[in-house]
Amino acid sequence: MTTLREPMGLAIYRAASRAAGPLANMALKRRLLKGKENATRIDERRGIASTPRPEGKVIWIHGASVGESLSVLPLVESLNNEYPEANFLVTTGTTTSAKLLAERLPDKALHQFVPLDHPNYVQSFLDHWRPDAAIFVESEFWPNLILSSRNRVPFMALINGRMSPGAFRDWSSQPNAIRFLLSSFDLILAQDRQNAERLKVLSKSDVGMFGNLKNAAAPLAANASELALLKEQIGDRKCWLASSTHPGEEEVILSAHKLLVDEFPELLTIVAPRHPERGGEVAALAEHAGMNSSLRSNGDAIGSNTDVYIADTLGELGLFYRLSDIAFVGGSITPKGGHNPLEPARLGASILHGPETFNFVDTYKDMRMAGGAALVRNDREIAMAVRRLFQDAKTRLAMADAAMKTAEQSAAQTLAEITEQIITQMPKSKIV
Repeated sequence: MTTLREPMGLAIYRAASRAAGPLANMALKRRLLKGKENATRIDERRGIASTPRPEGKVIWIHGASVGESLSVLPLVESLNNEYPEANFLVTTGTTTSAKLLAERLPDKALHQFVPLDHPNYVQSFLDHWRPDAAIFVESEFWPNLILSSRNRVPFMALINGRMSPGAFRDWSSQPNAIRFLLSSFDLILAQDRQNAERLKVLSKSDVGMFGNLKNAAAPLAANASELALLKEQIGDRKCWLASSTHPGEEEVILSAHKLLVDEFPELLTIVAPRHPERGGEVAALAEHAGMNSSLRSNGDAIGSNTDVYIADTLGELGLFYRLSDIAFVGGSITPKGGHNPLEPARLGASILHGPETFNFVDTYKDMRMAGGAALVRNDREIAMAVRRLFQDAKTRLAMADAAMKTAEQSAAQTLAEITEQIITQMPKSKIV
């Protein structure tokens, strides 16, 4: 590792965060009241483990939220083939990701919530787990977590690295701090060319790029009986989906519905907000727009008078991608950077997206070039695209096929190359 000296700004942050223990505890209590923490596992956020450390070597993989945690699953399987005697600890920071991982992690992998970035919490976490390797996924740059780990963990990697344009501008004003943080990693791999360039500029070191790890994730699961029930409720109605939407996007989707409904009077629009707790908010928007809505979280059925079905539940996006031949992927009209288009692509949807896709620039570009996705900027363009795909089954099927092939072509290669880079830099002598 490099011998850069810790910048004063980071040293001040670490000292201030140590003194802010009561504030960190208050923050946890507030999050608990808002339903953002698991009451039975809240001590994990203070670095207090809820399960014993397994005997032998432990490979620790950290991904902040749902998307990162799902991309970790094939990596755990791939690394387990290389290090069959090792155990895996997967940490995340959201209750949603914890629920998904509880269902999908293999037997040799444990899940814990990552500690808040307080020095005492981080030290307690490291004292208990004593990881032999740490792999951070995407963009979690918490100073105490990273800098304490660099002193305790023999090998550290940042994979599928992401640095949004906004974060790049912010960190560029603190070049010594981010360079010092990034120097903690023995290996840095970015998810695409744009992120590789930003990370290279900030780290002033080599950054590899072998594709987006999310390419290798398995298709989202769905309950077969629930799928059959919803298909029966929808019947022959025209149906399309807006997934992972954010505030400001639902209004655009509802407006597009209004532009389409004269031509398709039985139209059903499904809206799956990125944060399911916003279901009631989306229902209020539909009511204000003069539409009838049904909330999945309330157990509402899709009735003949349901204009908008709000899919405000956790872990069911695979269900709704299977129901809809057309999927608008949200976070792309508001400047969130877009969400993962590979999820609908794997399940046979033709894909629409807005212009804000900096989280998946190469993926969306490749998919558009293959004919599997189309760019739409507003309600009228969305309505125009949906209308065309409803009316032209040949084009819709061709788009869906192109999207699926784009997803399949990169999956195995990306996982193999990322795994190869890790095992090359992380010799088996450190793990076995």
